Amino acid sequence: MVYKTILYTVNDRIATITLNRPDRLNAWTLRMSKEVRHAMFKAAEDEMVRVIIITGAGHAFCAGADMDELKVAVKKGLSALDDTERKSQIKVNGNEKIKNDFLKRYSYFPAIPKPVIAAINGPAVGIGLVHILFCDIRIASENARFSTTFARRGLIAEHGIAWILPKIVGFANAIELLFTGRMVDAEEALHIGLVHKVVPQDKLNEATIDLAIDLSTKVSPRSLKVIKRQLYYAQLQTLEEAIDMADKEMGLSLESEDFKEGIAHFLEKRAPIFTGK
Repeated sequence: MVYKTILYTVNDRIATITLNRPDRLNAWTLRMSKEVRHAMFKAAEDEMVRVIIITGAGHAFCAGADMDELKVAVKKGLSALDDTERKSQIKVNGNEKIKNDFLKRYSYFPAIPKPVIAAINGPAVGIGLVHILFCDIRIASENARFSTTFARRGLIAEHGIAWILPKIVGFANAIELLFTGRMVDAEEALHIGLVHKVVPQDKLNEATIDLAIDLSTKVSPRSLKVIKRQLYYAQLQTLEEAIDMADKEMGLSLESEDFKEGIAHFLEKRAPIFTGK
């Protein structure tokens, strides 16, 4: 696929996906949806990639859906705005069956078996907010702003945000943010747990890359893949099911090469050389 609305680069085992419509504040389009999905699964399947970063070009992360395409949706319905859910699904966990919950139109980020970091350089509004919520870690610049905005456009809590937002900021905060659609600044976002860290605008790239390097070099990619799956699946499991899954995965971990390396590098007091196997 030739990318026209995003940039895709890979350096030092880190794939970076940049929403690249800065003149429109990276407003979300059908083409962008397809390109981001393609790039995400491309990074997931690339053995040279261990961490994925998603960010925006210019002064915004994503200012929401493109208004021109919303006008089309008014006439033709939701499928005209984005039909990616109807496309064939790409397998990213070998033969393992991925829960359908994490293969919907925009809920597929948890199915990516690698850490996904959102580097939020500016406003993340509407569908832009939905995307950062499905990322694993969110680092915001001091210029970042956030809004659900749906109720102010005559819309509803879209694309699973009613499920994911309360899990991140708590039910009470989620109700208030969804009801009012008001703008939240970076400081408040950090206070309510919407983001993990806030840094000066000129330090955002450095802070994100530092975290990505740490994840790509100091921890087992196999462990990250399994832990990520455990965490998201646990949101849909009973405690018994979560424990049973952990017991099964623990047995497999003890047989893995990364476990042996984890012990060896600690005893030998050297940097780890994890293979993900």
